[in-house]
Amino acid sequence: MRCPFCGNADTQVVDSRVSEEGDTIRRRRRCLSCDKRFTTYERVELAMPSVVKRNGSRTEYDAAKLRSSLALALRKRPVNTVQVDAAVARIEEVLLASGVREVPSERIGELVMAELKKLDKVAYVRFASVYKSFEDIGEFVEAIREMQGPMLPGKLRKE
Repeated sequence: MRCPFCGNADTQVVDSRVSEEGDTIRRRRRCLSCDKRFTTYERVELAMPSVVKRNGSRTEYDAAKLRSSLALALRKRPVNTVQVDAAVARIEEVLLASGVREVPSERIGELVMAELKKLDKVAYVRFASVYKSFEDIGEFVEAIREMQGPMLPGKLRKE
């Protein structure tokens, strides 16, 4: 760490304290050249992976884009903002935990579909219809059957 007063690279940590929230460390430092003291703050910086689109181009991860995709699928559905925020957080957690620098957009789409499946079945089918580019009604019917689960012998589909 360079001294902000004289530019010397030789500094010494005098005191370290963790913040009340536990997300930063405050360090008091002393320059060994000019003997002045200064404070630095240390915090974790997590970087989301870049998104590789279907055409091969790359773009930065955009949480607003993820949230708007979920909001569009959930439009006029009984799902509150807290549930949407939790779904976005779970998706971001999976992406961060993967440790990769790049993630295919298809993987993000799969994560969104998994979250929508838990949140709202209608929103799941809406998103799947666009994401999977349904061409005819048969593909819609198949997606609905998938949501209903397997046929039980002598019974109607389970709910």
